[in-house]
Amino acid sequence: MKAAILEKINAPLVVADVALPTELEYGQVLVKVSMSGICGAQLQEIAGYKGNANHVPHLVGHEGVGIVDAIGAGVTRVKVGDKVVMHWRKAAGIEAAFPNYQWWRQGPGPCRGMVAKTVGGGKVTTLSEYSVVSENRITPVPKDTPDELCALLGCGLSTALGTIERDANLKCGESVMIVGAGGLGINLIRCANMVHAHPIVSVDIHENKRKSVIKLGATRYVNSATEKLEESGGFDVIIDTAGAGNSMESSLPMLNPSGRFIMVGQPKPGQSVEIRNACHLFGGEGKSIKATQGGGFKPDTDIDRYVRLYQSGALSINGIITHRMPLKDINRAIDLVRAGAAGRIIIDMTL
Repeated sequence: MKAAILEKINAPLVVADVALPTELEYGQVLVKVSMSGICGAQLQEIAGYKGNANHVPHLVGHEGVGIVDAIGAGVTRVKVGDKVVMHWRKAAGIEAAFPNYQWWRQGPGPCRGMVAKTVGGGKVTTLSEYSVVSENRITPVPKDTPDELCALLGCGLSTALGTIERDANLKCGESVMIVGAGGLGINLIRCANMVHAHPIVSVDIHENKRKSVIKLGATRYVNSATEKLEESGGFDVIIDTAGAGNSMESSLPMLNPSGRFIMVGQPKPGQSVEIRNACHLFGGEGKSIKATQGGGFKPDTDIDRYVRLYQSGALSINGIITHRMPLKDINRAIDLVRAGAAGRIIIDMTL
């Protein structure tokens, strides 16, 4: 099968043929992947910021959709033929062992024979034609659920929904500023609209984001590279997806009394954030700062709920996906995400 491999830290991914394990272990499920999204976390993986630097080469990706091809011993949550959302958050079921794949390559030396190199996999990986995943990293959905919706529910959309309703507890009429207008930020804009927040201010450093975020429902766009952030007013909720120390330092003082600051983006390892004039945190009943893990997304209960929300017409993914590309173009897709030139990119295994 074809798979995207992180062979070296800070290097392009390698798309190559790898061999699946000969047998599934207890709790493992073989999924034929249909689509995968690309998350900002892939940039952190490539940079070695996810504690993965000592585990290369390994497969990548953590939000996707596919069809169950085979199941290992003990698996009860899914059966062969089921359509499943592939997600990084734990659901019910078995936490299976990490899979290993074999990558046959031409060896060094004058003979240059073929040699096998072991390639690791996570509890879930999605940027490959097939993937061996833990039972607790997949959730079945109705067969007619759109692939694009399923892929987004693996991380970006589910994190946005969870952050809005659980961590931020955003209420009708409350103001929100969303820092970062990438794949996660635009999902947050859409979800903030669903609960009738107002105003919804989107902040990024790329001018090309302005029209798209306004179309998605942002009340205002601030290009913080050229505009003064402090002129945007105060906010009941600030959600930071950028994970950059300077953006957090400049936006924290803009919380209204009793406001909530939600950190979704992860700072670089070793990076510090300075809270200037920290007495402002004691305004009102006290401001709060929270780091979230995927918005507290609970796959067992939330995926079914979100699918029904989509079926009702209340949840739309229009405008979220900006590019659809084949696996062979994965590095071009990564470059677009890194340059801030995309929303959510879908890698379509059928292309």
